[in-house]
Amino acid sequence: SGQIKLSEIAGEFGGSAPHQMSEYYSGGSNTPSGTGSVPTSGEIQASDFYGTSNIAYINASGGNSTTNSGNYTYRTFTSSGTLTVSSIGAGSGNNTIDVFLVAGGGGSGGSLGSTAGRGGGGAGGMLSSSVTASAQGYTITVGGGGSAASNGSNSSALGVTATGGGSGNGNNGGSGGGGPSNGSNGSGTSGQGNNGGVGNQGSAGAAGGGGKGSVGGNQGTGGSNYDGGNGGSGSSHDGTTYAGGGGGAGVYGYPGGGGSGGGGQGANLHYIGHWTADNPGNGQGNRGGGAGGAGYVGGRASATASGGSGIVIVKYKYQN
Repeated sequence: SGQIKLSEIAGEFGGSAPHQMSEYYSGGSNTPSGTGSVPTSGEIQASDFYGTSNIAYINASGGNSTTNSGNYTYRTFTSSGTLTVSSIGAGSGNNTIDVFLVAGGGGSGGSLGSTAGRGGGGAGGMLSSSVTASAQGYTITVGGGGSAASNGSNSSALGVTATGGGSGNGNNGGSGGGGPSNGSNGSGTSGQGNNGGVGNQGSAGAAGGGGKGSVGGNQGTGGSNYDGGNGGSGSSHDGTTYAGGGGGAGVYGYPGGGGSGGGGQGANLHYIGHWTADNPGNGQGNRGGGAGGAGYVGGRASATASGGSGIVIVKYKYQN
């Protein structure tokens, strides 16, 4: 209520001095379209601006897919690209970009030349953050999954980085790789994932890789050191589960299962009248899942497996 001054309108909506009411038509250079009862032409009065504010939304492009839900636009990057912000927002929360990242999952440990198993790959690191937008192009990097004995690659966007998962050699990573049957487990990155399970029991099964939701299962999850540990569970984001760890190899025993969120099952090395090696599973693409662990027994080596690629999703308001 009360008198609205032209200077107050200029303070809210901007413009160049000396100010005139004609600068502030709705849909013009200073006043967003649809602002209150402000006209687009003709007579305009200061009283038209009661209850109004300068609200604008981010305009951006890029990504492999785009959806609108509620008041938000979601841009999903399943491969590397550029988020181009052509104009920024104004008003409460309208110039904020929420970013969700999962890095590439770790690969299986390499096959061994003696009776032993490798751990499951650790899941790619998973985290969320919020940043204030500026009008520019932002490089978006989606990390690839690691091959045998290799960590997954980092994902990065808007100054935020998720760390690639550790390989099943017991490497450190976003989530740590599972411990092989003759080595130590890997550590996860704080806030991004968990440690791999414990192996190191000699010529037997191997541990599961860590996931975002839990540590990897230790060697012997099924009750025998010949059994592989299960991959650590992933974690849900907007109804989809990401970043599950890979299962450890089972040698004379049962293989470890992949963790929810894209983890691969461990290799199954067993005797059915002759030694056979059922190969480990790859981590799921765009979930950052860790690979299942590889192994060797009786002159039979399993294949190795790769971790799953990561993903980046950005979210911002397009309406209130």
